[in-house]
Amino acid sequence: MPSSRDRQARVATYVVYAVQGLSFASLLIQVANLQTKHGLSEGALTLLLLIVPVFAGVGSVAAGTFAARFGSKVLLRVAQPVVAVAVVLAGLAPSVPLLVPVLLLFGVAVGAVDAGMNMQGVAVERRYGVQILNGFHCVWSVFSMLGAAWASVAAALPLPVIMSAPMVLALVGSLVSGRDLCTPEEEKAEDAPASAAAGRFPWRPIIPLCLAMGFLYVGDAAVSNFNTVFMKNVLSAGPQVVPLAYVAYQATTLAVRLGGDLAVRRYGPAAIVRIGGVIATLGFLGVVLAPNQPLAIVAFGLTGVGLSVVAPQSFSAAGKLDPAGTGVAIARVNLFNYIGFIVGAALVGGIADAADMRWAFAAPLALAAVIIVLAPGFEPRRRTANPSAA
Repeated sequence: MPSSRDRQARVATYVVYAVQGLSFASLLIQVANLQTKHGLSEGALTLLLLIVPVFAGVGSVAAGTFAARFGSKVLLRVAQPVVAVAVVLAGLAPSVPLLVPVLLLFGVAVGAVDAGMNMQGVAVERRYGVQILNGFHCVWSVFSMLGAAWASVAAALPLPVIMSAPMVLALVGSLVSGRDLCTPEEEKAEDAPASAAAGRFPWRPIIPLCLAMGFLYVGDAAVSNFNTVFMKNVLSAGPQVVPLAYVAYQATTLAVRLGGDLAVRRYGPAAIVRIGGVIATLGFLGVVLAPNQPLAIVAFGLTGVGLSVVAPQSFSAAGKLDPAGTGVAIARVNLFNYIGFIVGAALVGGIADAADMRWAFAAPLALAAVIIVLAPGFEPRRRTANPSAA
């Protein structure tokens, strides 16, 4: 039975996920406006955008080392306000030479927060003793959508105002919630081995989780970066229909995460990930074969259904492998978020240039199918070996 302290930490963690979703959307939804403001070519914009995932990977790795010594609570209390400030600075930056270091700062901080918030989510889940991680990711999705909605409603305002206003809420939320997050002692399982060495963790047991996370984000990058191109250029969709593919993807992602925890409790994480892999594979197959716009929109929705379960279960399984609560396993799994996104953008874009956009979606199709094979790794036995063996 969760204590009042456990419930307090859960609410604080919900706020952390909400702030991260709002902050991330507040920057990325403005990419086109930033391109116009600074007169960037497509190539220059692509190079600028690569700064974020590359340095987010750096931030994620650093977060594992930092959290192993000081805990993810301190990490989040430092890094999450930095994310909000970086979003404000991105809106204010008057030139590209000043925008670049801001994006670098945003990337490092957002990677640290992504890792740290999932460390907190796993810690709360461990204290509750039941699956609740999907709920945290659901909150992230909701506030990401709210960030996009705000940008639409406030589109007539100056860009710095549009980007700064949500960050006032984000900054207050991160500062207030930070006080109630799990402490380093609370992040540890009650029966965690006392000999656990901070910062040392073997790679072997988390390889299936890392690969599944990477393949998930190859698919996510394919959908996020190229759904509009596919709908417009391949299926000749009009401006009112083009956005519906991404709406379907995000809506099904949110819907599945709303009920994801109940499904995992009933059927187990491996079964849910296996089913998700099957549905994602069918979704990408539907995209490749889609003869018309309505079926393509349905197919993109299916990819959201299948892919949405992978990230929460990857972090949950990583936490079970690290009962000492060092956060190293979670930080490493989170790193493959950014690796997958970078590889996915390059792979799908490269195939589209060499062949065509329809066949480009065959790459995430094949990798989604591999997730099915990796599913047993989502029900790992708790690690009992010498934690210093790396």
